[in-house]
Amino acid sequence: MSEERFGEFVLVRRHEQGHVAELVLDRPKAMNAVSTEMARSVAGACTALGEDRDVRVVVLTSTHERAFCVGADLKERNSFSDADLLRQRPVTRGAYTGVLELPVPTVAAVHGFALGGGFELALACDVIVADRTAVVGLPEVSVGVIPGGGGTQLLPRRVGAARAAELIFSARRVEAVEARELGLVDQLVEDGRDREEALALAGRIAANSPVGLRAAKRALRLGQGLDLRAGLEVEDAAWRTTAFSGDRAEGVAAFNERRAPQWPGE
Repeated sequence: MSEERFGEFVLVRRHEQGHVAELVLDRPKAMNAVSTEMARSVAGACTALGEDRDVRVVVLTSTHERAFCVGADLKERNSFSDADLLRQRPVTRGAYTGVLELPVPTVAAVHGFALGGGFELALACDVIVADRTAVVGLPEVSVGVIPGGGGTQLLPRRVGAARAAELIFSARRVEAVEARELGLVDQLVEDGRDREEALALAGRIAANSPVGLRAAKRALRLGQGLDLRAGLEVEDAAWRTTAFSGDRAEGVAAFNERRAPQWPGE
């Protein structure tokens, strides 16, 4: 495994086997509260991961034992002027859109608190694996703002408009079992196993065609919110990028020869 640090608070681990990378939130003294510096580092790490053609899946993890991420660094913001907050906005947006726009499948491994911007980082991922200690929520209206890292758009796409409204307007925290029942998280695992299970899922995903994975994610994301006819056109365009690729030729050959494919990735 190789490691690369982005600033003080973000670490990228590239696993030697399986084409899986971890994007690690590593600000344990602040329960991974997202400061300006940390947001800039998350965005930088996402840029690097998005450009790495060897990476097929990214897993978002945390080094803190009791928290995935508690959201915005309100201690930092307490000292901000309005001008400071305005200057910070594109930096923080860059972190959330960085995760959201990764071109490969993404899996969040959540334990403990995932609140506000912390939960929004998880929502930006394709799949959320949570252990039974997880507590999630978007409590921003309780401190005078709204979810600004994608929460008002991503949460209703997961759970529907009415459910999202109730959760956002009430600012309530949701514990793991209910979170799974409501669809706020996708898989519920035993305490302390969120990272392990997320990496295992990532490994299974990464065994598939890298061209296919990127194209499938693009079709899924671009097709959201479109009518069926338009969505099918998005799917057709994505299919065409795979149909004449080396991966498609290798996949068909491997199936007929009853062997594991050796993906060229192009």
